Amino acid sequence: MQVSEFVKLSGSRVLTGEYEDREIVCGYTCDLLSHVMGKGQADMAWITVQAHMNVIAVAALLDFACVIIPEGLPVDETIVKKAASEDIIILSSEMTAYELVKLLADQGVPSAKKG
Repeated sequence: MQVSEFVKLSGSRVLTGEYEDREIVCGYTCDLLSHVMGKGQADMAWITVQAHMNVIAVAALLDFACVIIPEGLPVDETIVKKAASEDIIILSSEMTAYELVKLLADQGVPSAKKG
């Protein structure tokens, strides 16, 4: 599934502006950054309520397809600008994390590999 397809299906807003479309190969939801660093993989969609600079650092380090902030939670403009400068796509959705995971799963996007 492409990020653009997910945006259309979920009604998400792309906070970081124009972007190069990426494939989402798996999904993951977690708010503990050290845990995400251990489980994350390239081209992953990461759903988190965290919206700070360390999220951008983890997403850039592991080359995530996008970061999805659920429930319309606010994201500071400095975070959005940093993400854009790192080519990290940040999406904002009114859906809950549970609904977002279900949407990804219903579209055939698997969970991140265990390990």
